[in-house]
Amino acid sequence: MTEASVREFKMPDVGEGLTEAEILKWYVQPGDTVTDGQVVCEVETAKAAVELPIPYDGVVRELHFPEGTTVDVGTSIIAVAVGDGAAAEPVREAEAPAAPEAGAAPEAEAAPEGRQPVLVGYGVATSSTRRRPRKGTQAPAQAAPPAAAAIQAEMNGHGPAAPVTRERPLAKPPVRKLAKDLGVDLATVTPTGPDGIITREDVHAAVTAAQAPEPPAAPAAQAPAPAPAAPSSAPVSYDTARETRVPVKGVRKATAAAMVGSAFTAPHVTEFVTVDVTRTMKLVEELKQDKEFAGLRVNPLLLIAKALLVAIRRNPDINASWDEAAQEIVVKHYVNLGIAAATPRGLIVPNIKDAHAKTLPQLAESLGELVSTAREGKTSPAAMQGGTVTITNVGVFGVDTGTPILNPGESAILAVGAIKLQPWVHKGKVKPRQVTTLALSFDHRLVDGELGSKVLADVAAILEQPKRLLTWA
Repeated sequence: MTEASVREFKMPDVGEGLTEAEILKWYVQPGDTVTDGQVVCEVETAKAAVELPIPYDGVVRELHFPEGTTVDVGTSIIAVAVGDGAAAEPVREAEAPAAPEAGAAPEAEAAPEGRQPVLVGYGVATSSTRRRPRKGTQAPAQAAPPAAAAIQAEMNGHGPAAPVTRERPLAKPPVRKLAKDLGVDLATVTPTGPDGIITREDVHAAVTAAQAPEPPAAPAAQAPAPAPAAPSSAPVSYDTARETRVPVKGVRKATAAAMVGSAFTAPHVTEFVTVDVTRTMKLVEELKQDKEFAGLRVNPLLLIAKALLVAIRRNPDINASWDEAAQEIVVKHYVNLGIAAATPRGLIVPNIKDAHAKTLPQLAESLGELVSTAREGKTSPAAMQGGTVTITNVGVFGVDTGTPILNPGESAILAVGAIKLQPWVHKGKVKPRQVTTLALSFDHRLVDGELGSKVLADVAAILEQPKRLLTWA
């Protein structure tokens, strides 16, 4: 049999010049068979979570880094034995030197159980790892090998240990990240989602159950009754720790660096306007009934985005950036419209490429895809590159307005406040109207007060009279 060769898979640059990534989850273990294109791990860059496929067939030889490790781009993270002898090589290395006891299973059957887990707390699979098992099938239960059980028991601090070999719980990447942050073992969570998928609510329920106080044990026979404790004025807390320290990394670290750089590089100016958007809200309801928008998400943000695009078309100098090295103002003749989105990993700003060229139904489709992708934690690094202007909708949190900070490389960002029913003077009478407050921050190096005011006034005018979308477009 031909001896297997070992191929080293290096951390790729998954996001246009990023230099490092954190390993969030391994989907394979040493001894698992992998095929070309199979996802072997999930990593988090400064932009997003990305799944990495292996580019060749073989058997996993070694995982060079445990989960939670930040690895530089270009560093080998996994070794795979390829070739005719790949299948047998990892098993030979993992075989126990001691002879099998009488009555033990044949060596060929016992070899997989002799392999030791490389990462503490994670067992080794006896077959190729798949992200999702077939419906209606279940792996047979196996007894944990003595050595692996000992490691597991030592990690948990109690015994007996659960079997090391187990099915990988089903959960989406944001849910896995939430469980990791809260210290919840997904294997202990009862799934309630379709096809046995663990949801965010399941993870929170597991945390609540773990924090619930245990019922008092029955007192021993003839034990003296304890003296009543003096009442305490301190509030009851289920958390014994007074502080929690969270490492700054990944998306949070990148966002912090970008915001600090922007705040102390570009001189910010923020202007505000409060506007009656009653007609816009009526138009939203009408568009929901239009067959051209069947199956699409239609909401106020759609018309706000379109209003900003029309305002930029009328005032194109707002869509620019400042080139410090060349001492030039770069005016963009396209609009990549960024939409700030809050995700479990932090704030991200994916953008709609060439939003200026899209019809209203196309813009609605792009907005729906952007939001759903961000919520699932699947936004690609490329989707967050090249933005020109941004909208941040703080109104979804019930906030009236704010002073948003520019994204680096952009000259303007529009904050949209909550739309509320308020008393408003309409046609000479005070009436209840749908009202919101808009805030536009801009870079005062290339946008003066007149230009910024014109853009903000145009957006407000369109939202007050949406028919201007036709007359001004």
